[in-house]
Amino acid sequence: MTEKNGEVASSWTTDSLVGRERARFANFAVEGDTSLPSRLQSLSELPWFDCWMQRLRTEKKSVHTIRAYTVTARTLSTTSLPGEPPLDWEQVKNISVRDFHSRVDPNRGRMDAWLNSIGELKPATVNARIAASSHLLQWVGHTVPDWIQRPNRSRSLPRTLGRNELSRVRTAATRSEDPLAQPVVTILLDTGLRVSELCSLDIDDVDAEDMSALVIGGKGEKDRTVLFTQATVNAIEAWTPIRNSRIQMCNREDELRSLLLSSRGRRMNPRSVQKLVDRLADAADIPRSRLSPHTLRHTFATGLLERGADLVTIQRLLGHASIATTRVYLEIGDQTLREIYHRAQSELPSDMVEETGVIEAPEDLVAVGEAPFQRLP
Repeated sequence: MTEKNGEVASSWTTDSLVGRERARFANFAVEGDTSLPSRLQSLSELPWFDCWMQRLRTEKKSVHTIRAYTVTARTLSTTSLPGEPPLDWEQVKNISVRDFHSRVDPNRGRMDAWLNSIGELKPATVNARIAASSHLLQWVGHTVPDWIQRPNRSRSLPRTLGRNELSRVRTAATRSEDPLAQPVVTILLDTGLRVSELCSLDIDDVDAEDMSALVIGGKGEKDRTVLFTQATVNAIEAWTPIRNSRIQMCNREDELRSLLLSSRGRRMNPRSVQKLVDRLADAADIPRSRLSPHTLRHTFATGLLERGADLVTIQRLLGHASIATTRVYLEIGDQTLREIYHRAQSELPSDMVEETGVIEAPEDLVAVGEAPFQRLP
């Protein structure tokens, strides 16, 4: 009887140890691991990509973010392991949520193979891909492995235009045969808008009397108000007759409200604006690599900083979510420092420069070396 009880106790102990070991290594299982979060159980047989896209829209991700996340999901999920038949994107998109959960399990090696394939990309691009993959893994119920290390990103200083270059760009915009050149350059330099925000601007968003514009659905789907000067008011007023003539070619209601319309009556897009800026760079004898819509945004921010604006004000005008992003403008490069110095010196009043001279000491002023020593109370 004692031996039988001992066998039962030994069997119970062994089963308990086995159970604990199974629980310990449950996260590392390779076969048969189909556990899904409870929130995805009812969606387990639906195509994962459609479900994930709906999740991104619910989180109000921008069109650009969704596009970037889709690239990451495509490259990760179509990465093949040794001995595995390759699948194209159309096939992978239709995999069920349950099967996709198993396919992208980071403990099965697909994550390692995918990271190796993107290792030659720029650090900023790799970081963006890892961020997108982390969102995907967490959504499908996996924990992002601790061994995933993001590469260090060397932050470059904002590229701005010098005083002479800025003058040439303004002149090129004024002389351009493209009627969009003047309003595009003026608005970007006056407001610091992102190029996507400029293209999304509607005529109803602009208040000429208040000299402000409402940016709806900016980066991060955040709304904000930007300010401008009389220069933007004049540029928009000069552009309005041409805009009214192009409205006749619009086919969609969204285009009828657009502030900037192409010659075909369509809303301007970032690529079209970049092409316009490239032509202005050629006309201003500036390398195209030195001029972009974002360069004009940086020039706007740097100009505010030079004239004494505080970082919080600049952050709000630029629409930065974190002031750490705005703080990069404090790290001024040598060339920008030289431009600021000469600009500040040239703006000194002429009478101040002329009156500045050598100050002669009065005859009865005691020399520093002869001043008597006095003990302070």
